[in-house]
Amino acid sequence: MIVEDDAFVMDIYRTKLSQAGYEVMGAANGMEALEKLGSSDGLPDLILLDILMPLVGGIEVLKKIKEDEKLKKIPVILLTNLSQKDDIDLGISLGADDYLIKSHFTPSEVMEKIEERLGIKK
Repeated sequence: MIVEDDAFVMDIYRTKLSQAGYEVMGAANGMEALEKLGSSDGLPDLILLDILMPLVGGIEVLKKIKEDEKLKKIPVILLTNLSQKDDIDLGISLGADDYLIKSHFTPSEVMEKIEERLGIKK
């Protein structure tokens, strides 16, 4: 699942993941993500989560995921523009499996991180 309010960024990662053979579920904001995670459509194997979003931000989504028994084992990678040490520490302390700063990683490098979290060796 990709949770990202920037349509351009969403499209890049949706395309990259789809081309690699992954089924991609998208959400344009945290509220939509929580609604989809709460439905019975099946759970994602991993969540790529932005922090700065309208309605419900990524930190709040991360908290709710990690508090929910059926969701808390899903790996969450925060992919954001926030690069302050306090932001990184907060994300990791709340249970994020990784914290990637958008400007520091290419889409290919993000794919490597995703596959690493999923236990896929290339």
